[in-house]
Formats: sequence, C-alpha cells, structure tokens
Amino acid sequence: QVQLVESGGGSVQPGGSLRLSCAASGFTFKDYDINWYRQAPGKERELVVGITNFGSSTTYADSVKGRFTISRDNAKNTAYLQMNSLKPEVTAVYYCNAQHILARRAYWGQGTQVTVSS
Repeated sequence: QVQLVESGGGSVQPGGSLRLSCAASGFTFKDYDINWYRQAPGKERELVVGITNFGSSTTYADSVKGRFTISRDNAKNTAYLQMNSLKPEVTAVYYCNAQHILARRAYWGQGTQVTVSS
C-alpha cells in the first residue's frame, strides 16, 4: 500500500521554526522527486520547494529562499522541509508530493497545517 505521510506541522509565532517530514512507503522512494506544495484559504495550491530524487538539485519559490530548506534521506524514505524565520504569510496546508522522475505517476500526502500567528 502506497503511503505518503506528512508530519511536523503546527502553530508557531512569527520568527519561529518548524520542520516538516514526509515519510514514504509502498513505492521506490529514490525514483521520485519530492515537492512541497501549500494551499492557503481561498488561494491556489502552489509549489514551495522541490528536490530531485538523489538530492542533487533543489528548487525554491522566491518567497521562501533563504528561510526554507528541503532535504531527503533515501535510506529512511523520508524528506524534510526545514522552515525558519516564519512569517504569517506562509500559513497554509502543506502537502508532500512524490513525482516519478520519468513516469506519469505521482503520490500525495494528506497535508499538514502550518499556522504562523501572534
């Protein structure tokens, strides 16, 4: 059974930090790029950050450069999103997406809520 499970979300003060995890099972993790998307209320889902299957390349939305860091540990079938210096504007549900490097196949997690407020 394929599973992609996010964790680590929660509520944090502005300027605080969170680390999200994306744990995969049931598929060959190393054959998938990992992306984090987010969707805020009333807004479209947007790509936040991505990492290639062996971690050799990363992509960041301009709004999070210098504050967010994506990484992965293929031995643990897990990807991470370190989020620092958090601002209220990043409040959203964050989704982990596993996109096969070649095939037209992707998996999605259920999402984890990140809330930044005073």
